[in-house]
Amino acid sequence: MFDALELGLVCFFVTVVYVKGLEYYTEKPSYIESCRIKEPDFTNCSTRSIQAFLNEVIKGIPEIEASFGPIDPMKQDQLTFTQTNSYVSSISANLSDLVIRGFGKTIVKESKVSKKDFSWQDKIYIPRFRLDGKYQMVGSVLIIPLHGNGNIFIEIDDLDILLNAKTRLYEKGGYTFYNVTDVSVKLKVGHVRTYLDNLFNGHSKEVEQSTNEFFNENWRSFFETFRPLIKETLQSTLFDLLKKMFSLMPANFFVEDIPNSLQLYGRKSRLTA
Repeated sequence: MFDALELGLVCFFVTVVYVKGLEYYTEKPSYIESCRIKEPDFTNCSTRSIQAFLNEVIKGIPEIEASFGPIDPMKQDQLTFTQTNSYVSSISANLSDLVIRGFGKTIVKESKVSKKDFSWQDKIYIPRFRLDGKYQMVGSVLIIPLHGNGNIFIEIDDLDILLNAKTRLYEKGGYTFYNVTDVSVKLKVGHVRTYLDNLFNGHSKEVEQSTNEFFNENWRSFFETFRPLIKETLQSTLFDLLKKMFSLMPANFFVEDIPNSLQLYGRKSRLTA
């Protein structure tokens, strides 16, 4: 007979094995609404279904959190950024210890699926998106020469994202899945705030303060300098997240009448796992 401690350890071990060992869902969760792509109301149905799935991911699905981590706040180790194609801004920067906030309030405004290749186009809205981290930077922003390292934040109000995801269908265990192969985004912002401390390596706090005020007064131009950084951050983050989400949940759960890879691509292109 197991004593209480032994029984507890066995239950803990079994739970860990189950979470890590669950390759994909074989029963559709109640929060996912199944849709038929041939129905006229498919886009509205798909939008509701993807929003509901995302809400559960934000709350925490163990199999996703185990490999991806929490959604909000989200952590990234490091980003390297170079902007050299502008006469007003030319910088080289390294950002580390990044914390990204805002994904927890994500609203899926529209989720379209292509009937041709089953790729997606989603319109996503985040009321407030914020990136905090440490920076090392050399170059110029809005003609102001910069050289320094310290803490940085960039905060965006009313972030609209047009997301295009390329997919390839494949089979696993009798189910059809989305393999997300590429993610690209276009961004529209309502307002941007920022602060970089220790600019000019701390030689003048007054100049540092006035420079940050200048960046915030000219936030549109400042954002254009950092747009590639925000864009790349979102693309890499969403690619990794979507790939994990849809390797866990069969595409059949979302699109009831989705074809399998053989039906869509033909025999030579059929993919299985």
